[in-house]
Amino acid sequence: MATATTTRPRTQKIAPLVDNVEILRAPLFHTPGSPFENPKSFVALYDGALAIQAGRIAASGDYITVRAQYPEAAVRDLRDGCILPGLIDTHVHFPQVRILGGLGLSFPEWLETLALPEEARLADTAHARVVAREFVQGLVSHGTTTALVFGSHFAEATAELFHAAGHHGLRVTSGLVLSDRGLPPALCQTPEIALSNSRLLIEEFHGNARLQYAVTPRFAPSASEAMLKVCQTLLRDHTGLTFTTHINESPAEIAQVLQGFPWAADYLAVYEKYDLIGPRSVLAHNVHATDAELSRLAERQAAIAHCPCSNAALGNGIFPLQRHLNAKVRFALGSDVGAGTGFGILKEALQSGLMQRVAREPMVLTSAQLLWMATRAGAEALSISDETGDFTVGKAADLVYIKPAAGTPLHAVLAHTEDPERMLSAVITLAGAESVCEVRVEGDVVYEARP
Repeated sequence: MATATTTRPRTQKIAPLVDNVEILRAPLFHTPGSPFENPKSFVALYDGALAIQAGRIAASGDYITVRAQYPEAAVRDLRDGCILPGLIDTHVHFPQVRILGGLGLSFPEWLETLALPEEARLADTAHARVVAREFVQGLVSHGTTTALVFGSHFAEATAELFHAAGHHGLRVTSGLVLSDRGLPPALCQTPEIALSNSRLLIEEFHGNARLQYAVTPRFAPSASEAMLKVCQTLLRDHTGLTFTTHINESPAEIAQVLQGFPWAADYLAVYEKYDLIGPRSVLAHNVHATDAELSRLAERQAAIAHCPCSNAALGNGIFPLQRHLNAKVRFALGSDVGAGTGFGILKEALQSGLMQRVAREPMVLTSAQLLWMATRAGAEALSISDETGDFTVGKAADLVYIKPAAGTPLHAVLAHTEDPERMLSAVITLAGAESVCEVRVEGDVVYEARP
C-alpha cells in the first residue's frame, strides 16, 4: 500500500496528555558527548523511554525508571521502531532540490550546466515558493529537524525559504547568498544592495521562532573584497549571526582563490582578513586543508561541514577526518543538496564511515561516532547544543521515530536482535525516508507518515 506523508504546522500536538506529560517507549539512542573523546558518551537502550513535557525532555533513560517517575503519564509504545535525536544538516542548498542526481560531472560542469541555471530560476518568487516547500519536505521526510541552509541569491526567494521553514517549525539558519563576480550577472548583486537586502532579512527573520540568520558569501572566488567587507559589517553590527561558506573543496578551487587573492597565504586567510572566522563559523568541505589552516581553525573554534556524498559524487576527494581530530577542529555532517545524493543525513553518516575505511589515514568509525556526527556534533557546530542534539533532560524534544515497514531488510534486522548497538548500525546502514515515521521539533509533530 502506498504511504501518504503529511507535514504539520508547528502548533499541533498529536494527543491530549495526562499532566502534560507523554512517555515514548522504544529503543533509544543518543550521544550526550563525543564518542571520539569518550566511548562512554553513548546511550543505547533496548527498552528506553523519553518523558516529554511542554516540548522538553523531562526524563530520559530505561523505561522502568522513566515510568516510575511519571506513573500516571500516557505511554506510546513505539517498540516496533526506534528513536533518535532530530538529525542536523550543516550544509545544504535550498535552490538545488531539482538538480539532485547529476552524477558523472566534474564540479565546473555540474556548476555550469545544473546548479547556476537552476539557481537563476529562483528570481521568480512564485517558483521559489514552490521550491521552498519541496525543500522543507525533503528535510523533514528524512528526519532532519535542524539545518544550516544556503539561501538564494535573491532576497525574495530567501524570504520564501524562511516562511516555509517557519510555518512548519523547523530549526533553520539561512541567509541571502552573496556574490558580485565570477557568476552569471543574474546571480550577482552590488555590495551596497547585498548589505541592504541582508539587513532587511535579518530584521524580519533572525530570532523569529526557530529561525536564525547566516551571513553567506557563496565562496571566495565569487566575492570581491568589497563583498567580504559587507560580510564583516553584518557580523559586526548584528549579534548572534552565523557565518557560512565553502573552503578547500577541490584543488582547482584553491588555485582559483589564490589567483584571485594573490596576497593570501592560503584559502582560509581570505576569510580571516575580514574577521569572518570564529565559533559561529561553519565552513563546508575542507577536503584539502593545510596543516596551518587546521591549526588556525581550531584556534578560532570554527566548524567544518563534512559532506561525504558530495565529495565522492564530484570526485573532490576524501575528507581527512583523522587530521581534523588530531588538530581538534570541530566537524559535523552536511548533505550538500544538490551536489550530494539526497537529504538523508543517516546516508551521509554511512558514506562517511565507508570512505574513512579507505582514506589515506584509514579509520573504523563506530555507530556511536556516526550518530554523534549526525546529531550532537551539528548542534555544537551551530552553537545550539544547549537546546538540542541529544536527549539530556531539559533540552528540546527534537526527535525522529524510525519504523521500518514489514518485509524490509531493516525490519528483519531489528526484529531479530536485542543488541542496541547492532540495531543502530542497521539503522544507519539501511534507514531512508521510507523508514521515517514521525519527526518532532520541541515536541511538535512536524512530519508524520500515515498508512
